[in-house]
Amino acid sequence: MKRYFTRKIGVYLLTFFVAVTIDWLIPRFMPGDPIQSMLARAQLRPDAYKIIYSHYTQAFGLDLPLWKQYLNFWGAIFRGDLGISIYRFPTPVMEVIMEAVPYDIALLLPAVLLSWWAGNKFGAFAARRKRLDNTLLPVGYFLTATPYMWMAIILAWVLGTTFGIFPIAGAYSFGLVPHLSVRFFLDLLWHWFLPFLSLFLVMFGGWAIGMRNMIIYELEADYSRYLEALGTPRKLIRRYAFRNAILPQVTGLALQLGTIVAGALVTEQVFSYPGIGYQILAAIQNKDYFLLQGCFLFIIIGVLLANFFIDVIYILIDPRTRYGLTGESA
Repeated sequence: MKRYFTRKIGVYLLTFFVAVTIDWLIPRFMPGDPIQSMLARAQLRPDAYKIIYSHYTQAFGLDLPLWKQYLNFWGAIFRGDLGISIYRFPTPVMEVIMEAVPYDIALLLPAVLLSWWAGNKFGAFAARRKRLDNTLLPVGYFLTATPYMWMAIILAWVLGTTFGIFPIAGAYSFGLVPHLSVRFFLDLLWHWFLPFLSLFLVMFGGWAIGMRNMIIYELEADYSRYLEALGTPRKLIRRYAFRNAILPQVTGLALQLGTIVAGALVTEQVFSYPGIGYQILAAIQNKDYFLLQGCFLFIIIGVLLANFFIDVIYILIDPRTRYGLTGESA
């Protein structure tokens, strides 16, 4: 097991290095100059503009050769310093990200976990109900094929604009100041519901279809037919089938985490929800290298950690993996 985890950690460290290098390169491929973008809002005189431009270019380290900027970037990461946001100067990038992260956690965790749990349960149930299966299949395909942004726009239009049941922008009402009270908490939930629902529905369809297909496959497998011939109760056979079918779904969860994060980013744009996705758009619009790097870095770390935890869970729930680690046969 030690060898397995050593190899896994090595793969994750290599992935982290490559991903962070790409994260550093992406902003530098963007057209435009971040300092020019920042000073354009100040409307300075030409002589003052030159002096201040030179000052800020040196202050942000953008006058250095690219290789030195790259090494400084890695050094700053190990010091826990993500720099100063150009867009919200002089606020540190870490502070901007810390403001956004609670909204992402509150949105993504329930959406991912609930959709995975409900999709698997519903898919397994529908696989043995013909009428429900006939209904689930087209609805599931429609949900899982719908892009996150389309689902968000449809829900905002129907439940927000047409019927006016839910708000379609922000994390809380504009007239409120964040504080600990039941009223503020209910207002947060009211604004949170539509972004959550749009993510939940798309992911739910994918998990339900996947589990439905896997259960049918497992029930048609030789071991299921053999157990049935021995007179094993149908309920027990289904339980074995579900336990076998859940393993690919756990693997699928790890593989889809990147897609889920991307879906959350566009959903936050539609609902102006102040998470990491909202900050990324602001960073791109204002050519804020440091904020963009910091947001992507946070996503990279989050996705890698989540994948690592899923690897550990997979070892715990799949005895064949445990036997493989110890060199035994299942």
